[in-house]
Amino acid sequence: MKSERPSEPLDLERDLPTTAEDVEALRRLRASRVTTEEYLRLLADLGDATAESLRRRPCPRGEPFRLV
Repeated sequence: MKSERPSEPLDLERDLPTTAEDVEALRRLRASRVTTEEYLRLLADLGDATAESLRRRPCPRGEPFRLV
C-alpha cells in the first residue's frame, strides 16, 4: 500500500494544541517528582507477579507487526 502524497512532518503548534491549563498541569507534575523511597514503597505495595499471572494477562495475538 502506498500513499498518494508524502507524509507531512508533525507540527506541534497545529497538530497538538495545548491550553494554558495543560502547561500548568505539566509544570505541577514536574515539580512533584516521586522520590526513590516512594517509588520503592509503591513497588513493594504492588507485590510480586508470578509467571502464571503474567501469562493470564491479555495481550496481542497473531502475526507480529512489520514495518516495511
